[in-house]
Amino acid sequence: MPLARSQVSRYDEKQMAPVSDKPPAILNKVGIAQRLNEQLPLALTFTDDAGQQVQLASYFGKKPVILALVYYQCPMLCSEELNGLTSALQMVSFVPGKDFNVIVVSIDPTEGTELAAAKKRFYLRRYGHPEAAAGWHFMTGTQENIDALTKAVGFGYVKIPGPDGRLTQFAHASAIQIVTPEGKLAQYYMGVEYSPKDLRLGLVEASANRIGSPVDNILTYCYHYDPQTNKHSLIVARVVQMGGFVTFVTLGGFMLVMFRRDARKDDKPGTDKKGERIKE
Repeated sequence: MPLARSQVSRYDEKQMAPVSDKPPAILNKVGIAQRLNEQLPLALTFTDDAGQQVQLASYFGKKPVILALVYYQCPMLCSEELNGLTSALQMVSFVPGKDFNVIVVSIDPTEGTELAAAKKRFYLRRYGHPEAAAGWHFMTGTQENIDALTKAVGFGYVKIPGPDGRLTQFAHASAIQIVTPEGKLAQYYMGVEYSPKDLRLGLVEASANRIGSPVDNILTYCYHYDPQTNKHSLIVARVVQMGGFVTFVTLGGFMLVMFRRDARKDDKPGTDKKGERIKE
């Protein structure tokens, strides 16, 4: 399991809780495995926000796709993810439906068309361009098809008890994916806030069927376990995996070497601060 540091706090609190050396054991099955260039199973059928059975393939072929895996009754993280996506797209000149499609798929097979349609109405209002409705697709599906799609994407999640003790909520991580017109995973964007510049570049690259590079797994989880009460509760936990840590250490080491080299130059007799010989 990748080494990680987890900063855990309630989503509505400003302060951070104590930092743990690794995430809770239940999160071993939760995360994002970046499967770049993986072919999505486009023959899968889901129910759209109008109640129609639709093959994923119908949204591909000509335009790239932004894919988000969420569940519509998620009490916090999924809304933040979709809020972040919508805010970023407001600053991107490309138009949903014309230049790309947005596909949001629920990981909860108990959710239906009414919830999907309500989410679409909400985010179309938030986006501010109702004329782009044809480019936003909020889907629901069967457990079998959800499993096939999440496996292809590398989206790991587990069911956890809600406040009533029933398994109605999910521990999951947050990310969106850009998919090529051919249905291949081209880029992952982690977290709940996304750079409009990066999204635009990702769409341009994916439209030409070019595959991006892996990014550091800075994962935002929607999960918490309280050992004192022996209960699960939903909070946001950010876990920076080893990829980001290695990058930090490498950059820090490079800066230290350069600093020491410059310091040695400064200490040489007869040299100025730039290391050049001083004329006498």
